[in-house]
Amino acid sequence: MIPVRQILSPDDLERYLESPACTELIEFLTALNDAIIGVKTTDYIEDSPVVQNLLTLLDKIKQTNDDTPPIDTKSRFGNPAFRDFYTTCEQNLPTWLTGIVPTEHIEQVSTYLCESFGNRRRIDYGTGHELNFIAFLLCLHKLKIITPSDFPALVIHVFYKYISVMRGLQMTYWLEPAGSQGVWGLDDFHFLPFLFGSGQLRTHKHLKPKSIHNKEILEEFSPSYMYFECVRFVMSIKTGSLRWHSPMIDDISGAKSWEKVNLGLFKMFRVEVIGKLPIMQHFMFGTLIEFTGSAPEQTDCGDGCGDHGHVFAFGQEFPDCCGIKVPSAAAAAAVQSDDKFANPRDVFTRPIPFD
Repeated sequence: MIPVRQILSPDDLERYLESPACTELIEFLTALNDAIIGVKTTDYIEDSPVVQNLLTLLDKIKQTNDDTPPIDTKSRFGNPAFRDFYTTCEQNLPTWLTGIVPTEHIEQVSTYLCESFGNRRRIDYGTGHELNFIAFLLCLHKLKIITPSDFPALVIHVFYKYISVMRGLQMTYWLEPAGSQGVWGLDDFHFLPFLFGSGQLRTHKHLKPKSIHNKEILEEFSPSYMYFECVRFVMSIKTGSLRWHSPMIDDISGAKSWEKVNLGLFKMFRVEVIGKLPIMQHFMFGTLIEFTGSAPEQTDCGDGCGDHGHVFAFGQEFPDCCGIKVPSAAAAAAVQSDDKFANPRDVFTRPIPFD
């Protein structure tokens, strides 16, 4: 079956947050996090055959990105070639998942993976799409395709490679931050790499949260820890201090220990990601991740995001059903280059002023 939306009202969300489905998701995230406490990104972790298959799957998705160049549109907003990329992946995922997922579950599992790339119509990406990748992994766990022994490699190799693939999509197609400003991401798009990254650092004796303000430490340790790499990436595409362009990351750096950061990010995830109706109204449920809402079925707006009567993040009410279009950092960088509308792939790494 194809998963469908079930959280369509505040009451539905409140019920979901108290449901076994929500508990299951949090417990799965906690288990993944616990599996990589004290583990460096560069540490040797043996990949099981299923982990190797998942990495090969991500390679195919990356190759599809490489084979689908952006279109020269003279626009700062999301590049429509992303829709071609999305359609190609959607058509091929059933084949790519054959041999990994039982045939009777491919349609359901592939839906979560496809949703993890972003929204095809709006050409945007946010923490809700990132959550769909975790749902994809949770489905594999519930089908007993992956086991707890795979969890370290699942985070360090598979999830981290997914983030790399998403960075490529963001570079190529100028994906816009979902929610007008990427309001629930610690950077414009992501939350979970920071959560897992703080887990890696929980037992570190010398590196502290405030270490992110030291450029030399960022450069030296970003290959070893996701958190430092995420901060380094943000600093590479935005100029000025963290206080100005990433105030939440800056605030978190004042914590006394990585344990406090890690536990705090879990609380924040529950409140600011799965606790937000503008995000969770798009999340879907089936027979593997089960929840039934009380709201009646509503008319879809045609872009896979649901009806026009659903709720919005602040500032999203007009003019588009799912938010005011905001160009990505890559697009902002492009219009400041000598070539006013340069190829997205050529300008993304150019630092841009926050304002």
